[in-house]
Amino acid sequence: MAADEGFRREWIDKDYYKDLGVSKKADAAEIKKTYRKLARKYHPDANPDDKKAEARFKEVSEAYDVIGDADQRKKYDEVRQMAASGGFRYPGGAAGGPQGGFSSADFGDMFGGGANAGGGQGGFSDIFGGLFNRGGGQRQPRATRGNDIESDVTLGFVDALTGVSMPLRLSSEGICETCHGSGARPGTTPQTCPVCGGSGSRVHNQGGFAFSEPCDACHGRGVIIEDACPTCRGAGVAVQTKTINARIPAGVKDGQKIRLKGKGGAGANGGPAGDLFLRVHVTKDPVFARDGKNVTVTVPVAFDEAALGSTIKVPVPTGGTVQLRIPAGTANGKKFRVKGKGAQTSPPGDLIATVAVAVPADLSDDEKAAIESLREARAGADPRAELLKKAER
Repeated sequence: MAADEGFRREWIDKDYYKDLGVSKKADAAEIKKTYRKLARKYHPDANPDDKKAEARFKEVSEAYDVIGDADQRKKYDEVRQMAASGGFRYPGGAAGGPQGGFSSADFGDMFGGGANAGGGQGGFSDIFGGLFNRGGGQRQPRATRGNDIESDVTLGFVDALTGVSMPLRLSSEGICETCHGSGARPGTTPQTCPVCGGSGSRVHNQGGFAFSEPCDACHGRGVIIEDACPTCRGAGVAVQTKTINARIPAGVKDGQKIRLKGKGGAGANGGPAGDLFLRVHVTKDPVFARDGKNVTVTVPVAFDEAALGSTIKVPVPTGGTVQLRIPAGTANGKKFRVKGKGAQTSPPGDLIATVAVAVPADLSDDEKAAIESLREARAGADPRAELLKKAER
């Protein structure tokens, strides 16, 4: 088999799931979340001059480059499964397991790529060349979607009802603005790696197979940076601070998450930007409360207003008041609905006013006299008579 048709031997030797600390059944979201957590923890910017952290950062980045990409992950899983079943044989007969497995001749016979294949299409080299995408030339940088960003934002009670546009200052990793992602100090240029010729990998012939491994000289990057960028220290990415204008929709609730598409970290090599996820915190109001998209308020009324009826003023959360007609004989706890004065959603919520009959603690002589007159006028009528009758056993 030609050198450019080999597969990546490190895929057999390395357990990328173990390197990231996820199970083989982990979905894409879990893998991304775990990688982001580890990348932040071990990033060189957070661990200056820490060789162990740098090595760990490269390890998790290498793992995510493979199993974080759906196509690469599928190929990686196929290679690992084939190796575990004895499908590959290293020199000396080892197939990553017991003796046996397929030799290069066995594969050639199986896929029509042996000596008798006549050079026809559909042979062994076609299958494995396409499966592992080892073209042998210089690798083209893969477009990568930017990281998602999570942030917290605190809103006032009224802003949460009406919606608001607000500037947000965010920090996230992005293409280094000093070197524009090259990793080299401005005025200098990364040099093509003389060992791998810029491919980022080296091919080793072993028996009937050719194995591709990351180049030791450039660590798989394909270039040598002799004078590193002082901002990103050669990584090509750096923490950037930017201000965006975020629109918070009306009716947002405390603890709710809002997704702002394309407002996250910048993509690499032409990839799309990630998303911004805002966790909203709404401050409490001393007068009003929320019930879904409705707003609630407790309104004190005097005994005579409830008994005889009255028109009262009720405050509105966005400012001002509305007139509310209280009919005669209104009971304590009675609820009244004021249409359209809640959250300004579509359709808008309502204002729910609950009557609380106020009982004065101190009475003037005139008030006492008036209440005594009311007691006499009731002629001893017991408002609990019906209750007691129903409770009889």
